Amino acid sequence: MSDYETVVGLEVHVELKTESKIFCSCPTKFGGAPNAQICEVCAGLPGALPRLNQKVVDYAIRTALALHCEVTRESRFDRKNYFYPDLPKGYQISQLYAPIGRDGFMDIDLSSPDEGSITKRIRIHELHMEDDAGKLTHDEASRKTFIDLSRCGVPLLEIVTEPDFRSAEEVVAFLETLRTMLKFIGVSDCKMQEGSLRADVNLSVRQVGADELGTRTEMKNLSSFRAVSKAISYEADRQWKVISEGGTIERETRRWDEEKEVSLAMRKKEDAAEYKYFPEPDLPMLHITSQKLATARAELPELPQERKNRYVTQMGLPKYDAGLLSAERKIAELFEKTARICGDPKEASNWMMGDFMKLLNDTSTAPEEIEIREESLGEIILMVKEGRISRASAKEVLRSAFAEETVPEEYATAHDLWLIRDEAVLMPVVQQVLDANEKAVNEYRAGKTKNLQFLLGQSMRATKGKADPSVLAMLVTQALQNDMT
Repeated sequence: MSDYETVVGLEVHVELKTESKIFCSCPTKFGGAPNAQICEVCAGLPGALPRLNQKVVDYAIRTALALHCEVTRESRFDRKNYFYPDLPKGYQISQLYAPIGRDGFMDIDLSSPDEGSITKRIRIHELHMEDDAGKLTHDEASRKTFIDLSRCGVPLLEIVTEPDFRSAEEVVAFLETLRTMLKFIGVSDCKMQEGSLRADVNLSVRQVGADELGTRTEMKNLSSFRAVSKAISYEADRQWKVISEGGTIERETRRWDEEKEVSLAMRKKEDAAEYKYFPEPDLPMLHITSQKLATARAELPELPQERKNRYVTQMGLPKYDAGLLSAERKIAELFEKTARICGDPKEASNWMMGDFMKLLNDTSTAPEEIEIREESLGEIILMVKEGRISRASAKEVLRSAFAEETVPEEYATAHDLWLIRDEAVLMPVVQQVLDANEKAVNEYRAGKTKNLQFLLGQSMRATKGKADPSVLAMLVTQALQNDMT
């Protein structure tokens, strides 16, 4: 086995986050009743004509640019002909001859404590638009299969890589990076449990150092990173075993059995010629203008990897913190707003990584559901840095700002959380504490200086934690020194 290497290429299907389907106005909402979101177009009724959703094209161009692809200026759709029960038209509208994007790449981080910083470039062969098929549900009890056409026509992007992967770890790293990027630019929610991100794995094995690729198999619609990793490991071992025993690999499509953790043969792998592709006669050529491209480039946000690098090199954040803070667009924008307001990126990162992330976890709040005022966390950090509230009170203010969108200044005033700095107010409290703890005071005078912390604690408790620690420490120390003299 050490003489062979695994070679993997991916076909990643991404459901786009549009409100309507690619060729009709039916909704794309997940989880509705079977066959409740269909019309004559997505049901494939005779005479129904497709109408292209402009938002799908916009999202495709945005994704192509984010993947550093060359955008095809004269793009078109083609018919991919095949029969399956969940494809009522008898063909899929896809792109073969002039896909919207070609020849891109995405870099993945394979760094580890043992091997240090490692980056690998994965080439993108093409990116194309297409409509999704329906869904089959198999009922074991009745031994019947039910057809749900609601998913027919949901807009997809298919991202096809070159066979650049050599391990399951590289594939998972790519998919994680891709998912982060797609969510960041707002084209898909990438919920694998709902099927909005699915990966087909094309895998072969060959002798180390060989230039020619081995015979590949395709494993369809793997819907979790765990399934992808397990399927690659199993299929590579299976192929190595077949070859080592003198057998040959069949070019076929296989399915992954999640429960048994094995890949099973489904059918012989089709060639493109078997689909009898031809230009879609009911949709015109797409002409992508220079102005359209310029607008798309201008609207493309700074991507997660670029932000991560900037957070490390310009803001001095650890790579781990920078990776988490740049993974979700809402989190990244909130962090940057916070850092600008408080003027301290490291302190902003500490609050985001600590108390803020804890609130997200405790309340099961997704980043896109965050409703806190963008300025609130920065204002809270400033209040602490300026000595106006204690850190404990700041946490209370943050909880209110997070849950109820309260304004920090207003909440602190309404709940009397401001630190007391007035010496005239604090001095009587200090004297009262010293009088009540005569033994500790006498021991301090005798040289037991650690009693100072006890007296400070008692004084802070007497003010219910609202005294400015530095002012209080000064007053307690002065009072003790005065008594000694």
